[in-house]
Amino acid sequence: MIAWLSENLALVMFVTMFVVIFCGYPVAFVLGGTGLAFGLIAWSVGDFPLVKLTNILLRMWGGVAVDPVLVSLPMFIFMGALLERSGVAKDMLDASQVMLRRTPGGLAVAVMVMGTILAAPIGVVGASVIMLSLISLPPMLAAGYDKRLAIGTIGSAGTLGILIPPSIMLVVMGEMLNTSLGALFAAATIPGFLLSGLYLVYIWGVAIAKPAWAPKMPKESGPQTWGEVWKVVAFGMLPMTVLMVVVLGSIFAGFATATESAGVGCAGAMLIAWMNGRFSLKMLKESIRDSCRANGLVFMVVLGATGFSLIFRELGGDELMLSTLLHLGVDTPWEMLIFVMILIFLLGFPFEWIEICLIVLPIFAPILAKMDFSSHIGNNAWFMPWFATLVAVNLQTSFMSPPFGATLFYMKGTVPPGVSMTDVYRGMYPFLILQVIGLFLCLYYPSLSLWLPEVTGMLD
Repeated sequence: MIAWLSENLALVMFVTMFVVIFCGYPVAFVLGGTGLAFGLIAWSVGDFPLVKLTNILLRMWGGVAVDPVLVSLPMFIFMGALLERSGVAKDMLDASQVMLRRTPGGLAVAVMVMGTILAAPIGVVGASVIMLSLISLPPMLAAGYDKRLAIGTIGSAGTLGILIPPSIMLVVMGEMLNTSLGALFAAATIPGFLLSGLYLVYIWGVAIAKPAWAPKMPKESGPQTWGEVWKVVAFGMLPMTVLMVVVLGSIFAGFATATESAGVGCAGAMLIAWMNGRFSLKMLKESIRDSCRANGLVFMVVLGATGFSLIFRELGGDELMLSTLLHLGVDTPWEMLIFVMILIFLLGFPFEWIEICLIVLPIFAPILAKMDFSSHIGNNAWFMPWFATLVAVNLQTSFMSPPFGATLFYMKGTVPPGVSMTDVYRGMYPFLILQVIGLFLCLYYPSLSLWLPEVTGMLD
């Protein structure tokens, strides 16, 4: 028994980690605790020198804690908290609604535009979906919108935040994949707007084909003069749009690093709150508290995952995964890539994106990086930005997939009593189909991900 355990410790460790997570324990403690427990077990059978446990702290403080990319993460989270607490979302919805009130499905289009711009800096799917649902769903239902169209619009718009830069998920991926954050931001930009465009085309099509599902706003509603219109747009849409252009543009143009642009974003978010007359010590205190909680969660998971991955590799986990896949007949680059995409999609049901990134990417990304995709993407050195984009789009798909997608439960927790879980499912199906189409387009046409970073010189 001891001999078998010694030979298969990595396998038992991997299975144990998933079993304990499914029991509902916090992921950060499961990852770190499993790693420590199996490190001690391996030491007891003579397969692991106990002194190597000190490498966990060295990796954390000598790697993660001083990583200039991850320094931007707390500031991006703080920027999102400021924008959420200052009421910018409601201002943007009002401005977008005014701008698009003569457009078929104007209110739904306004929600999608707002989600595209605002969900990115908030960066947490749960927060984005809940915020959009609380702000947008009551006026959409009051305006006579079909509840399934309204639910699908809000849910899909909220999940765009994990893909469109400056995405917190891409920041974490940049550290996990040891890849330029600027390249990842550039690679995810076009796919993000592609998905948003697919959603908008569908909304317009439904509004034209079935006007009763998405009625236009009455002419007498909203501002009546051009002066009132420009005032609403100037205060509701312009500041946030300028902020996003400055934050992303400074990275793409090479004027600033991600860390520097995140600092500019925080300053800009406070300036917008002050311009709107909503900046106060209470609002600032609540924003700091929210961002501290989110940062604590992220870095506790990172610490636990660092310990888990170190011990897993020391026990031969990499070789175990590769030999298992080869035994299953998964040996070509495309078979391996499709296997990882399916695995990530399935894990997206029970787990959050950060858990998947910190569990799957350290194991499979090095294996895929050694495989040759140059005939498809042009240069194998460009693989990581393309792969990261595929993972991000895939995770967004899994968030929306019935019956266990996290977005569905966020929506159900905020909808009125008359909206059933079946309505939530039916509302998400059309947008899920569009999401899968977007994933296949990014897979088949890698230039969707690689053109912008190539043009901006971030792939050199």
